[in-house]
Amino acid sequence: MTTPFGTVPAEAIRNGRATDAYFERTRETLEHADRNPRVVAEVTADQFPTGAFEVLTGVAEAARLFEGRGVDVDALPDGTLFDGGPVMRIEGPYLEFAELETALLGLLSQPSGFATAALECRLAAPESTVLSFGARHLHPALGSVVERAALVAGLDGFSHVAAGEMLGREAGGTMPHALMFCFGEGNQAEAWRAFDAAVPEDTPRIALTDTFWDEVSESLLAAATLGDALDGVRLDTTGSRRGDFRHIVCEVRWELDARGHEDVDIFLSGGLGPTQLRALRDVADGFGVGSAVTSADPIDFALDIVSVDGEAVSKRGKLSGVKDVYRTPEGGHHVTLADGDGPDDGESLLEPLVRDGEIVREFDLEGATGRCLADAERVGFGEKPDE
Repeated sequence: MTTPFGTVPAEAIRNGRATDAYFERTRETLEHADRNPRVVAEVTADQFPTGAFEVLTGVAEAARLFEGRGVDVDALPDGTLFDGGPVMRIEGPYLEFAELETALLGLLSQPSGFATAALECRLAAPESTVLSFGARHLHPALGSVVERAALVAGLDGFSHVAAGEMLGREAGGTMPHALMFCFGEGNQAEAWRAFDAAVPEDTPRIALTDTFWDEVSESLLAAATLGDALDGVRLDTTGSRRGDFRHIVCEVRWELDARGHEDVDIFLSGGLGPTQLRALRDVADGFGVGSAVTSADPIDFALDIVSVDGEAVSKRGKLSGVKDVYRTPEGGHHVTLADGDGPDDGESLLEPLVRDGEIVREFDLEGATGRCLADAERVGFGEKPDE
């Protein structure tokens, strides 16, 4: 089985071939022994709350994995922040879903890692425009995965065209250094004028101003070239020569203002993450983030059977029994046994997702984003001692 770009086809994921070999051996063994117990399995990252919240996403894709299989699935809503305990619970005959474990964890782990990192960037500069520029760091088949995760976390947009077509959002972006090189040093003004003449009127006129000369000189030239049509300048200065980036940005701002270009915004990109965004958010209007999101570690989810034919079980180091999770009004995250009592003022977070192989939940990207940002405020995600 080969595909043009080395990706596992969707049908292999759906039918359980995107799995680890030992699940095939398990199926062979259980079928040979005529055993197929009814189990409850839970997907967790941490057993107990640790105080470190993370974002759950990938729920819609996980739900589609169970379509047509005789299982019931409950899960936290897309965009929910969690801290310990199950984010998903699967109940049914084990062989209905045994070989799906590998794909299921992948569908949740990496997007949730992306969304958690993107939320850190979002909250590092809450009043700024923050765009996702990181698709180039991933296999191209995953472009829509990272861009959707970024939107769940509240980022304002992204650059990947195909992802935009899949998500029903228009990709954003203006010009790369390659455009400037095609016109050559000394012809920056010609490049900006050509861009202005070529692109649609609703495309922001953001001039890249760090290609050949220093950032101040090119920014002033861009302002003189495009005049009132110029919406902003972008500094993508590489870390190897950046020096005091804040000083450079402040200098550009000063010189633009001194010449009457107060309305020209300054956008920054190039290896920026939450630390840099916090340090620069008061002198820049917007940011592009890439590797800060795409290099995020996947959330280390595991799937564990916690009940077999109604009897609580667990491997050593894990917690037996079917569990539930709750959010309290003050942002607390609580894990309890499902047949026990939750906190008096707690809201149960696990909701029906699949019933007997049929998806019973609708998915709404805007709703997931609102949930994520509201949850982040509720639990104090990303708060720093000096903020």
